[in-house]
Amino acid sequence: MIPSFPSWLRDSSASMVESALTLPLLVLVTLALVNFALAGYASVTANNAVNYASRMGSVEQVNPAATAYAAAHQALRAGVGDYTVTVEQADPQSGGRVSVRVNWSVPNFFAGMMPLFGAQASPLQGEAVGVFRKEGW
Repeated sequence: MIPSFPSWLRDSSASMVESALTLPLLVLVTLALVNFALAGYASVTANNAVNYASRMGSVEQVNPAATAYAAAHQALRAGVGDYTVTVEQADPQSGGRVSVRVNWSVPNFFAGMMPLFGAQASPLQGEAVGVFRKEGW
């Protein structure tokens, strides 16, 4: 038996109402997942960069600070977001420390909604620190 037109209209209108209610929530969850994935990728990239840079600076005998700085920038080429590299300590003697800090930030897709919850609209940000002991011969 073929359903009548009014029953078909009632069924699709219920589906349209369900879609109208769930679609905004689904879009918000999807944007949140993408936002946190970008922040996670930037964090892992920054951690890898500080480990690589501090290790490269620890084996350099002449200018460990410049080597660590260049190595960090080389490792951050594939990163997402903005990065700031700082070589905090680069002792030239054997047994000293080479310390590198990378601050990262990625755009926050929910920055426009943050004032509604009493927070400031700012990008997602963090830092990574890597320290190695200076090697010597």
